[in-house]
Formats: sequence, structure tokens, C-alpha cells
Amino acid sequence: MGDSGILRPLTGWQRANVLAAAQYVRELLLKTPTDLKGRAVYDGLLEVLEPTRRLARQQREMAEAAKAAVRIREQRSGRERRAAERRKVNLGAPRGDERRRGERRSGRDRRKS
Repeated sequence: MGDSGILRPLTGWQRANVLAAAQYVRELLLKTPTDLKGRAVYDGLLEVLEPTRRLARQQREMAEAAKAAVRIREQRSGRERRAAERRKVNLGAPRGDERRRGERRSGRDRRKS
């Protein structure tokens, strides 16, 4: 059962139950104001009661995501890429010992066997 996006009004008993649950969670939040999970549940219940609140939250989240995408794109500009810098600078031969221990081929040609 996915979210179809079609908002149907709550019936009287549904609204009353959601409102009672929201009030209960609010009372719990007053006792423990740092409870993030409780805060998320409370906000979700309020979004059920007021669908415009949900739309406003979604628009706010999309705007924040768009700003983050612009920041990432700015960080990935061509000048600041590491690969471009490596090609411009000649570092010379690799330093340290040779990692290969010997000739990699056995000496005989395996295609003729």
C-alpha cells in the first residue's frame, strides 16, 4: 500500500484517534524533550491531521537537497579534481623497492603445448 498522493479526509473517529495519539506523544515529549524518535512520531501524526504541513515539509526538504547538490557540484569543478592535478605534475619514477620479485613469465610458450 503505497502513498498514492491523493489526500482523503479523515472520518470523525479516525481524526479523534490520531489527535489522541498526538496528544499522548506530546505529553511524553514534555517529559523527555531530547527524544528524537518521539518527536518524529509527533510530527508524523500532525502531518496526518494537517496535510498542508506535510507538503510544506517535503518542499523544505527538496529545497535543502537542491542546495546540497549545488554545493557538491561546485566541489567537483574541473580545476580541483585530483586526477587533473596528477597529470600536470611529473612525479618521476615511483619511490621504494621494486615490488615484483622476478620475471613474470615462466619462459616457455604455453600456446604450443
